Amino acid sequence: MQPKSSIRYLDRTSPPHISTLILLAGLSALSMNIFLPSLPGMSVYFETDYRILQLSVGIYLGVNAVLQLFVGPISDKLGRRPVILWGLALFLLATLGCLLAPNAEVFLAFRMAQAAVVVAMVLSRAIVRDIVPQDQAASMIGYVTMGMTIVPMIGPAIGGVLDEFYGWQANFWMLLGLGVLIYALCWADLGETGHKSGLTMGQQFREYPELLRSPRFWGYTLASAFSSGAFFAYLGGAPFIGTELFHMDPAKLGIYFATPSIGYFAGNFLSGALSARIGVNRMVAWGCIINAIGVGISMAFFLFGIGSAESFFGLMTLVGLGNGMTIPNATAGALSVRPHLAGTASGLSGSIMIGGGAALSMLAGAMLTVDSGAMPLLWIMFITSVLGIVAIGLVVRRENKLSM
Repeated sequence: MQPKSSIRYLDRTSPPHISTLILLAGLSALSMNIFLPSLPGMSVYFETDYRILQLSVGIYLGVNAVLQLFVGPISDKLGRRPVILWGLALFLLATLGCLLAPNAEVFLAFRMAQAAVVVAMVLSRAIVRDIVPQDQAASMIGYVTMGMTIVPMIGPAIGGVLDEFYGWQANFWMLLGLGVLIYALCWADLGETGHKSGLTMGQQFREYPELLRSPRFWGYTLASAFSSGAFFAYLGGAPFIGTELFHMDPAKLGIYFATPSIGYFAGNFLSGALSARIGVNRMVAWGCIINAIGVGISMAFFLFGIGSAESFFGLMTLVGLGNGMTIPNATAGALSVRPHLAGTASGLSGSIMIGGGAALSMLAGAMLTVDSGAMPLLWIMFITSVLGIVAIGLVVRRENKLSM
């Protein structure tokens, strides 16, 4: 654990500055969906079906989830710094491949390779847990995950404008340029914070059962996974709803798509202000409840025949608020179950969260039709929100029993 005073900006012999970690998480998140408003135009460019290009979200998330299983243990073995730098380098090469792809199949292959940037998301959180204790970690992770979740909400707004003026390739040129800048920043500022385990790689992976046998780890991880699952379903379904149901152009869709970022910003502020005072469990519980309330009200609007683009996207602000309270606190809880396995825990919990998100994203995209309207997506979001409440409820119940 490093004292805050030992952090020196642009000094790679000290722990990284919080701004570096936020930018790392933000780049990982931005690559997820900045190009979503461009999907209809990309399907025309590559002369393929829209649903084929839509796989660029679900497949990316699936590869992302698998990689997280390896990133954590490898970083516990080799250190955070080299894994982050190699992952960013692979991301830059893959982004260039996306730009030069001659057809949809090659594009999807390089799009899968872009998932190497997941090292930025996983290890930015692990680094926080390396340098501060649990209660402070929840607050600090709140700022890091602010980049991780606000960026994919405002990313499509930026992507829609870029597409409007310069075409879909502009989104990937932006990713490439930002990736180069953040690589340079990490090279200068990212000091090593991990304590190498001394275990072989096989021994490192055999540490997983220690986490998997922990009810607290599962409770926090599933609460985060189900709560964020509502958002990932939104990622997969909202572009279709905006384009096909409400007939929005890419720029307008991008702006409406970003509405959850308002709520997420507020949720992160509350996490930073209140987590150390009232505890991670209560913050996670209230976040999951607010998430479910937002989706439930939106469902009621559509069931009564008064649903609109404004009600659908506007009420997603509550989903953002709930996730802003849930994700940083649940992540801090999961990483604190076994502090000596912070990297492994970050990778495993992230893999479960993103893997579930990939499945929900593809499910939402597959179930939506013009005739179905928004209800299939809202049902998926509501069910996952309720399951998040159940998961954190089991953690609270278990802790209450142990304290008796």
